[in-house]
Amino acid sequence: MKQTDALKEFRLGVCYYPEHWPEALWEDDFRRMRELGLSVVRVAEFAWSIFEPKEGVFSFELFDRALELAHKQGLKVIVGTPTATPPAWLTHKYPEVLNVTHNGVTLHHGSRRHYNYSSQKYRELSAIITRQMAEHYKNHPAVIGWQIDNEFNCEISEFYAPADHDAFRIWLQEKYGTLEKLNEAWGAVFWNQTYSDWEQVFLPRPTPVHKQPNPHQALDEKRFISDNTISFAKVQADILREVAPDHWVTTNGLFGHLDSHRMNDELLDFFSYDSYPQFSTIFYDKNEENPLADRGSSQTLGTIRSISPNFTIMEQQSGPGGWVNKMDMPSPKPGQMRLWTYQSIAHGANMVLYFRWRTATVGNEIYWHGINDYHNRPNRRVREAGQIGAELAHAGSRIAGTRYKAEIALLSDYDNDWDGEYDVWHGPFAWQSDKAWFKALTRRHIPSDKLYVRSGTTLEDLKRYKVLVYPHPAIMRDETAALLEQYTREGGIVIFGCRTGYKDERGHCYMRPFPGAAAGLCGISVEEFTLIKGTRAATSMKWSGGEEALTGADSFNDILFVESDSVEVVAHYASDYYAGKPAVTKNVFGEGEAWYFGAVFNEASAGQIIERLGLVSPAAGWLTLPKEVELAIREDEAGPLHFLLNYSEQSAELTLREAKTDLLTGKTLSGTVTLEGYGVVVLS
Repeated sequence: MKQTDALKEFRLGVCYYPEHWPEALWEDDFRRMRELGLSVVRVAEFAWSIFEPKEGVFSFELFDRALELAHKQGLKVIVGTPTATPPAWLTHKYPEVLNVTHNGVTLHHGSRRHYNYSSQKYRELSAIITRQMAEHYKNHPAVIGWQIDNEFNCEISEFYAPADHDAFRIWLQEKYGTLEKLNEAWGAVFWNQTYSDWEQVFLPRPTPVHKQPNPHQALDEKRFISDNTISFAKVQADILREVAPDHWVTTNGLFGHLDSHRMNDELLDFFSYDSYPQFSTIFYDKNEENPLADRGSSQTLGTIRSISPNFTIMEQQSGPGGWVNKMDMPSPKPGQMRLWTYQSIAHGANMVLYFRWRTATVGNEIYWHGINDYHNRPNRRVREAGQIGAELAHAGSRIAGTRYKAEIALLSDYDNDWDGEYDVWHGPFAWQSDKAWFKALTRRHIPSDKLYVRSGTTLEDLKRYKVLVYPHPAIMRDETAALLEQYTREGGIVIFGCRTGYKDERGHCYMRPFPGAAAGLCGISVEEFTLIKGTRAATSMKWSGGEEALTGADSFNDILFVESDSVEVVAHYASDYYAGKPAVTKNVFGEGEAWYFGAVFNEASAGQIIERLGLVSPAAGWLTLPKEVELAIREDEAGPLHFLLNYSEQSAELTLREAKTDLLTGKTLSGTVTLEGYGVVVLS
């Protein structure tokens, strides 16, 4: 039974590492946290050698003293199980717990996340430290919950230790039963890869072309890693449920090769995420048109919300960030820390903890700055945290009972995510199209959700939305197609992009006309197709009806053929040998519509479909906003809360045609209102 009540009260907090600081600082640190309006701290996720300095020898004195002082100041505590960083005594004595790279290089002690999930010895030792900590803190008055490990599959999400090959073999035996079925699923007849004994089967290993395994084997590898990670986490979750049933359980993520939805469903009370909007400066693409920058974190938060409608931000960026040798991020400008905090809250966070209280003076993260600098004197970030704390002391209780509201969802699924890592004929397109749609929607102030299509997805899950955008689901089961058909038949609108529906769940191509499983719904077939690459110049689409528009037909072109009288051609290709051929179609299917877009989406083409569907902001009747301001809506029975977030350093003018109250200040706003640079208002 999930402890959903844990997030009914809003909490603001911070990550704290008492083992890093002189004990003389602890009480003053906790006192100042309370003065800033913070009420919860996370501790211990990297402290295994503090709790177990030698194998079988346990010590809780340091954290007992720290937690006593935290409790004295009225702070609640989240305890992390410390399995992300095994101690030196452990990896030295039991080297079989270490991870190994694809090329066979053992990853040694000296950083973090250097273990493998398959080692039975590591699972045994992880269970022991988890049980010892749970028994010790199960009745502590300050402790409210647990974080399992830290950032599963961060840094590295592939595992090739001997124990991993053994575990993969067992996983395959359970999945397929016989070698005949494995060979069929992997298409092993191709290039004479057929296996005649289970001992011949391994995880992908180096081949003559670097990391070019059998693609079906590579897809199963990702599924195995996910199942194996969840299995490892379950060891700890089961112990915590047994020993400390009054505490909630979470973990922080969103990293590769992990079905976080399944992990949340089976193991956690709610999901947690680490939000660093300034990562946009690290992965900045100078060629990107209209970049979202830190606003792009809202798109990722939509994925987190699909896992857990309300969630925790276990690490919220509070300063410039970077390790000694990488990930150098500039300092947030005045107001940005507050903006990012409310960005997380607007998208569903009911608990936000800043990373970290004070910047570390040693180690790889001496430049991953916290609220306080090394000198511990007041600074701008401390003052900003205090402003946020004061606002949420007043507004948090009104926010906590609400959930994000959207009528449009962007669809994804793990099969295509994982298959697309290797398959360049569809994988690179998904992020491009998702971003294009998110840009087009958010700049029109239309909130959107992310929804993962899974085996348990129901018609009711889909019917929460008027429009579903499923950009490039190359893998589509017939069951998924049937579900989408029923959704459309009952009045929904579904929009596909190129490379839809031509593979089954094994990654085999259907021997059917493209778009395979989706062909009946779309009422078209793909006459021909081509990558737009090399000597094949980019073309464009000419949209029909009303004012003629021309948009790019990016990256890949499906040339469409109309198969049904119910299909309307909405756009044609404008050039190349397929000029005049259908590029975008709309099929009336029951009470709804199925659109097929024959390329990779860009912001302009997504905008064309949005306008032709007549989609507008849910606040359009009373609110006018510039593009720089994001609109997010959370609501409950008491009504909606409209979060307005200005991602520009410049002030923005808003026009309110109805009087509204700003929840954060209590002021009544109407008419023309100026929202300062990086400013936030929450209208009720």
